[in-house]
Amino acid sequence: MNTFRKAPAKSVMFVVNYNDSRRAYLWIDNPEKASDTRTVEMIARAQQEQGTLLGGHIASIRRVR
Repeated sequence: MNTFRKAPAKSVMFVVNYNDSRRAYLWIDNPEKASDTRTVEMIARAQQEQGTLLGGHIASIRRVR
């Protein structure tokens, strides 16, 4: 009997790629929000406005873990 189980992920990490070949990382603490791509894009834009994420045109956002 295996009593050890992995704990659910507490945060989800994304890589944000920009048109000018820059790359930044984005962490979302709520896994439910991280499953919706539209919500992830909105969070990335909001963090750009706040200055916590690099400014510029986002080419793609990809989940890393």
